Amino acid sequence: MRDLHGRENDLAHHLLLVSERHKADHEVYHLARDLAVWSQRHVRALAEAAPSYGIDLSAEPEGKATLAERLRERGSELLGLRSDAGLLMLRDLRTVYTEAAGISLDWEMVGQAAKAAQDDQLLQLVQQCHPDTLRQMRWANAKLKESSPQVLVG
Repeated sequence: MRDLHGRENDLAHHLLLVSERHKADHEVYHLARDLAVWSQRHVRALAEAAPSYGIDLSAEPEGKATLAERLRERGSELLGLRSDAGLLMLRDLRTVYTEAAGISLDWEMVGQAAKAAQDDQLLQLVQQCHPDTLRQMRWANAKLKESSPQVLVG
């Protein structure tokens, strides 16, 4: 549960970074923000459920870009040191996809453990959160399929 909490935090953080990096693409900007909110909601839900299992987790998501990260990103833009925006987008989307895929597996394992322990409360949490993670994964995959030909061939 602690690992899943941390990974959801990481995904929320990464989605917010993707949103900031790709402001020019309005779909990516807005959708990545919405998807980050889903992971932040999962962080809160896990933190709420954790005391029942003797675990103390922070209910406050850590998904905001730090000032240093924003300055580094902006400095790179101004100096022209950023790699091609299309390739950066593909890299970011691939990271979102792989992070979400790992989280999906974590939800599956927690769900199996909840079934084995006959823990209906934990199973309900999995059934509530796991579909969001699958949608995050599908979005990144679809955007990769859409963007890859333009970036890699065009």
